[in-house]
Amino acid sequence: MTEEPHRNAARRPDTEAGQALWQSCLEQLAQDLPVQQFNTWIRPIVAQVSDDFSRITLYVANRFTLDWVRAQYVGRITALLHQLQGDQPITLELALAQRSPAVRRAAPATPPSTGSAPIMTEAAVLAPVAPEDSAHSAPRNRLNAALTFDTLIEGTANRMARAAALHVASVPGQLYNPLFIYGGVGLGKTHLMNAVGNRLLADRPDARVLYIHAEQFVSDVVKAYQRKTFEDFKDRYHSLDLLLIDDVQFFANKDRTQEEFFNAFEALLAKKSHIVMTSDTYPKGLADIHARLVSRFDSGLTVAMEPPELEMRVAILINKARAEGAEMPEEVAFFVAKNVRSNVRELEGALRKVMAYARFNRKEISIQLARDALRDLLSIQNRQISVDNIQKTVADFYKIKMADMYSKKRPASIARPRQIAMYLAKELTQKSLPEIGELFGGRDHTTVLHAVRKIGAERQQVTELNQQLHVLEQTLKG
Repeated sequence: MTEEPHRNAARRPDTEAGQALWQSCLEQLAQDLPVQQFNTWIRPIVAQVSDDFSRITLYVANRFTLDWVRAQYVGRITALLHQLQGDQPITLELALAQRSPAVRRAAPATPPSTGSAPIMTEAAVLAPVAPEDSAHSAPRNRLNAALTFDTLIEGTANRMARAAALHVASVPGQLYNPLFIYGGVGLGKTHLMNAVGNRLLADRPDARVLYIHAEQFVSDVVKAYQRKTFEDFKDRYHSLDLLLIDDVQFFANKDRTQEEFFNAFEALLAKKSHIVMTSDTYPKGLADIHARLVSRFDSGLTVAMEPPELEMRVAILINKARAEGAEMPEEVAFFVAKNVRSNVRELEGALRKVMAYARFNRKEISIQLARDALRDLLSIQNRQISVDNIQKTVADFYKIKMADMYSKKRPASIARPRQIAMYLAKELTQKSLPEIGELFGGRDHTTVLHAVRKIGAERQQVTELNQQLHVLEQTLKG
């Protein structure tokens, strides 16, 4: 079948913008999903975007992939495209790709009847262009070459972890073995691990390096049992110079996996190879992990990754925008940074929304444009002021660590902001005193009551405190 005339005419700026829309969606999915899932199901997708952005067709390799993607990912992709494109209706389709080089020109499958459906019909999205292609395209070490120390913004939130990681990359197998990095979602733990692997390979190209998510290790153990290929499994994991493994909390309740990881751990330490791990909590906080494995995790250096402080968030936004070929004015970066405080991943997601909104509307980036692009996020924040958000905002304002909100430390520089956060939690949320106390490290409700009364009384007398509380309240309310 010959192409319709409008298809040849479509390779113009609108087509480029359409591909930019899909690329923005891909980048967000790469941040949200485990690396293995993204590389297997998402990365190989070929997208075709109509000139007016009203239809996106995603080409997948086979019927199995089509069914799997529809069941597992379509909702997430639909939501992302809706966020990026705003209120304009989009029809999302899934189609089987031809196995010839003409796959990018394949005519879309006949879309399902949309009738008057508001946004996006049943869709299927994402899928690998043939499994063998994705296997050949992925490097065996599984590292992301873009995640380096040079592209990691340094701040007080990650300074210690970054310094330890640099040391490991420079002299692996010596100090800080294993290196255990913990912290919440989206704080840069995966970036830091990839940076270690990339730096070591830059210095020693022949080094045997492997980065994997804990889910992949579990999968490899299962396959080794099913296929009786444990010698191959041991050859792969026990011979490494550097093992980088993400989210070890996924080993919980998997006894055989923990046993094999313990064996690999011991083998690697014995040959002075290095192990770097990440988790959402510190070693002794891991649930349903064997005690002897936890003791190994805790035997090297354990460092935390904190949520980034305001200045670090601003620097991340400006540098990320510049890397994408755009300039973000500093006042816009401050506006976004003040409203997105939880982690780097959400910060990058907000940046993509602002840049996509500016691109599709052909407008310069400004505070008003950022406000429009992030209106859903700002609306949710205005409706839902949480204790966690109050703690992060107060910690940022007084330049203390988020962990100090839960700690038993009592110096005035920490106790005072903690009392202010308790006061704001009582004023701005519906939480009871016992509930607030629990969220501040399990404190008794009388401690919270004392803080609320003390700060409330001082607010009436101390102008400076009243001004600070006003700023904090306005920040929290958006």
